[in-house]
Order: sequence, then C-alpha cells, then structure tokens
Amino acid sequence: MSESRMTVDINRYDRVHRMWVARAVNGIKAEANRSADTHLVAVPLPREWGIDLYLKDESTHPTGSLKHRLARSLFLYGLCNGWIREGAPVIEASSGSTAVSEAYFARLIGVPFIAVMAESTSRQKIALIEREGGRCHLVADPSEVYDVAQRLAEETGGHYMDQFTFAERATDWRGNNNIAESIFAQLALERYPEPEWIVATAGTGGTSATIARYLAYTGRRTGVCVADPENSAFFPAWRDGDPGVRTVVGSRIEGIGRQRVEPSFLLAVVDRMVSVPDAAAVAAIAHLEAVTGRRAGASTGTGLWAAYRIVGELRDAGRTGSVVALLCDSGDRYVDKYYSADWLADEGLDPAPYAARLERFFAGDGLE
Repeated sequence: MSESRMTVDINRYDRVHRMWVARAVNGIKAEANRSADTHLVAVPLPREWGIDLYLKDESTHPTGSLKHRLARSLFLYGLCNGWIREGAPVIEASSGSTAVSEAYFARLIGVPFIAVMAESTSRQKIALIEREGGRCHLVADPSEVYDVAQRLAEETGGHYMDQFTFAERATDWRGNNNIAESIFAQLALERYPEPEWIVATAGTGGTSATIARYLAYTGRRTGVCVADPENSAFFPAWRDGDPGVRTVVGSRIEGIGRQRVEPSFLLAVVDRMVSVPDAAAVAAIAHLEAVTGRRAGASTGTGLWAAYRIVGELRDAGRTGSVVALLCDSGDRYVDKYYSADWLADEGLDPAPYAARLERFFAGDGLE
C-alpha cells in the first residue's frame, strides 16, 4: 500500500464519560434555573443630589457570595473542556468564598473537592468549606498554595481549577445572565437605566473583566472602576502599567487584593482604579449597616467607599445619574474581624476618622 493511501484511525470517544458530563452540566444548569437572581438594592442618598446608588447584593446566592457565579462558570468550563471527570477530585487554591462555592458545586455533581490553604486560615472558614462537603489541605507557607494545589492534582489525577488564571475566560461575557447583563436588566425601569459607573473589586479580576467586556460588546458608555485595598498589587500595576508588581504583605480585606497581578486581571479594560484605605472600608460597611440594616464584608466596603467618591464627584460637578457597586458577601462571616473592636485594634485600624468623613460627605463635603 502506498504511503498516500494509508490512514490512521484513533478513537478516544468515551460514551460513559460523555453521558456523565451531560448529567453534570444539566445539574448545574438546573441549579441556576431554580435560583432567583440577586437583588439590586438602592442605597439612600439625599434626594436633592439627583443621583442614585445601587448595590448588587450577591450575598443572596445559595453559597452566600459573589463567588457563586464564578464557581458555576468554572465548573461548566472545566466540564466542557474535558478537565473534570467522574470520581476525580477538583482542587483549588483558596481559603475563602471561592472554595465554599466550589465545594458546593463539586458536591452537586458528585466529585470530591479539596481546598488548599494556609494553616492560619480561621476555623470558621474551614467549617464553611467542610459544611459544603469539601476537604481542606493546610500548608505552612501561604505562598506555596498554588504549587501544592497543582501537585495534588497531578498526584490524584484530579483537576486544579486555578481560579486566578481562568476566572476571566470561564464566564460568558456576552450575556447568559452574567452579572453585567443582570444589572442592566434590573436597571431598565429606573430613572437612570445606564449607570455612569460600575464599581467592582478584584480578587481574581474575573468580575471586572466580565463587566468591561459586556459593556464594550453592548456599546455602553458606562465606565468600569476597580477599588483596591491596601497591600494589593493591582492598583500600582494599573497605575504604572507594570504587571510585574509584587507586594511584600497580603491584603487584610478577605477576597480581594493580591500580592501579584493575577492572570485574570485585565489592566486594559479597567477605566479607573481607586486605592481605598482598609479603615475606610470598615467605616463604609458600618455606615451601610446603619442606613440599610445590611451587614456586609469589607470587600463591599472597599467598593462602596470608591462609589461614594464617584457620587461626590458627580454631585460637585452638578451632574445626575446612577452608580452601581457590589455587595460581595454577608458581614456575618466577619463578626470576629471587621466588626470586632479587638481585631481592629490588633491590626492598627481606626475607622473613626473615615466615619467622620462620611458624615461630612453627606453634609455636602467630598471624600478626598
């Protein structure tokens, strides 16, 4: 037989695996179908300002945080890419809300879940992950969690989810009820249906990337602002155009701020960044509880402080419009932290001066 007539047929089709993936994907879709959309909560501002401020309350997801959306997208992405397989564990480097949400979806489709985290992680966080059926693998050096997660995946034949790499590409930014599409749908009957700004915070960068891409895809004029806590690499990297920035210590605001610029944080799509002092974030959530009765984590406070700054700029310029920020998770997870006078004192954080600035802000001053 001549070489030109030779053929090679390699068949790797696995009907059983394909059927399992179909059931798993359908189960995740069904979970989304029976879950109501999260609320868009109006934050009271003086009526004469002519400005509306909203918080997208992501704490109402079944796992209690914004990361529920990310975990759902990451599982669908991993399943459809052939990375997640029946019986093999899913592994993530996370001690926070992402691990809680991923443990939930792992149990939903019937695969083991392992969260790799520092030994210093609070028992409260470990308990939340274990409650959802996950297992926690503790390491002494927090900087090693990425490498340990990858090694565990190789040793067990599992899949390292790697939220920090895949967050921005796993979510369908064109629509499919992503957070940006949901915000605009809920604003449709408001007096300012197209906000001047949407304010996000960044842990992976996936949320800001999704929002920015959706805005560009749908031709919106809305700006994307990312609020960043102390000790985070994102703000100086964006300011200086240097993605190689590293910080010496990590963020005190759980869920946001990183010591390195994660692959999912897309600097080019962010229109503005605001560096927010941690004490200001704590003052913002105390004020939020006072005016709405809602307790939120300090990642919400970081974004809310930046949103108030933008509101003040609009007001001082004599402009009207709306601003949207995110309520990332409930403050009930942080009673012994951001709501604890002892913890604040140990960290050297004094929110009182920023609380006073908020009072002056609502009397007409700026937040600068």
